[in-house]
Amino acid sequence: MSDASWTTICELVDDAARRFPDLEALVDGEVRWTFPELRERIRASARALMASGIEPGDRVAVWAPNIWEWVVAGLGIHMAGGVLVPVNTRFKGREADFILQKSGARILFTVTDFLDTDYVALLRNADGGHSLDEIVVLRGSVPEGTTRFSDFLERAGQVAEADGDARAASVKGDDLCHIMFTSGTTGLPKGAMLIHSAICRGFKSWCDVIGLRAGDRYLIVNPYFHAFGLNSGILACLMTGATNIPHAVFDVPAVMARVPEERISMLPGPPAIYQTILNHPDLDSFDMSTLRLAVTGAAAIPVEMIIQMRSRLGFENIVTGYGLTEASGIATMCRHDDDPETIANTSGRAIPDVEVQVADDDGNEMPRGEPGEIVVRGYNVMLGYLDDPTQTAETIDVDGWLHTGDIGVMDEQGNIDITDRKKDMFIVGGFNAYPAEIENIMLAHPQIGQVAVIGMPDDRLGEVAVATVVLAPDADLTETDVIAWCRDQMANYKVPRRVRFTEALPLNASGKVLKYVLREQAAAE
Repeated sequence: MSDASWTTICELVDDAARRFPDLEALVDGEVRWTFPELRERIRASARALMASGIEPGDRVAVWAPNIWEWVVAGLGIHMAGGVLVPVNTRFKGREADFILQKSGARILFTVTDFLDTDYVALLRNADGGHSLDEIVVLRGSVPEGTTRFSDFLERAGQVAEADGDARAASVKGDDLCHIMFTSGTTGLPKGAMLIHSAICRGFKSWCDVIGLRAGDRYLIVNPYFHAFGLNSGILACLMTGATNIPHAVFDVPAVMARVPEERISMLPGPPAIYQTILNHPDLDSFDMSTLRLAVTGAAAIPVEMIIQMRSRLGFENIVTGYGLTEASGIATMCRHDDDPETIANTSGRAIPDVEVQVADDDGNEMPRGEPGEIVVRGYNVMLGYLDDPTQTAETIDVDGWLHTGDIGVMDEQGNIDITDRKKDMFIVGGFNAYPAEIENIMLAHPQIGQVAVIGMPDDRLGEVAVATVVLAPDADLTETDVIAWCRDQMANYKVPRRVRFTEALPLNASGKVLKYVLREQAAAE
């Protein structure tokens, strides 16, 4: 099998073990495994899943930070013919329960001690409607009624290796590999159904464009649960022979220390990461000479930052791109030999064999330089939303164009510049935040009568949520009260950083909140 012909993630895992027998595949604490050693552990994880009753097409969830166990459990799901459902580590119990319930996940792999959070307790306290058969604890204390990961893996001995191999070989390119939940404008997350062949093909293109290669040492700061960390991280390392070095909690001093320590050559992240490193007072005392590749995006990037990244941090290749979960996480990319202006000011052009257009509301292509909605068509577009034909039909039109809801302008070379968001979404430190979802959660507070959420610019995170609240009659709430309550109810990146109180929200004739008025008011304050 040549390196470009995998149609499934199962084939990719096997092929990497054959092509890179002596290279380090995964480095995490004491763990330093070659590609064949990693493959053996993934295979064992798959056989343990089979022994636990997982059949082809069954959904299995992983709710954990970037640790080696995530890779072994996650890719084991694929090898057992199952469908991986990644869960955001910032989610609270109620948010996670919804995804487990909606996906019908049978087993959950999680942790009990990440950032002082016990995910098992969060889930049990939510007391939701999920129908898990089992919770397996990857790291941390093992509460009653759950299974330790090492005990789970021992079940692999109950299934013959030949049966495990046969199960992996039975997986086809058009089978589901991931159901990735994306928060929606309607307020409830929707599960994008993604297939093996599209993910393999799309991220092979991604690796080719950025120039990732065997022996690169890749510090994966992007969360594994995200399309970036999973597809452009875990899978890209298998495709190219790069070493996967998971980084569980992003903080700049720790990342800067790990670069010389592990001779990091590939460092991805939102622009804020590089800006913070460049501004660090002790930058000159860290050896950054091994850095070679950077991939960034999801926010405005100063041209000067790209120039500084090359001159002061030594990056050879800096690439920006644009993707969304519904497009397998990839749609456009700059090329590494583009000039700094193109890299800073655009999200690049369509990847090979994928079409990207800027269209008006009737689906007609706009002239170059004129704004319109970005639409995407090609092999990378999801099958649809899980159990939601109505939303699927609203998102993918009859001609196969995926309507992204993002407004952009295309230049003569086909590069797109994303200028606005049709659906109000904003991006907090690389995470998509949807006002409707935050508003729905906040309205559960008995003293909040009405609420409208907008994104406002923030130096560190790009944008943050600002909530304008109309209190219920006789309510007595302060900004501090509301923010504290939100911290308990939703992932940290969704929590409003400011809360404004008003007698009435500004509405248009049809009763819709005028968000641009709220933006003007918040900016004026």
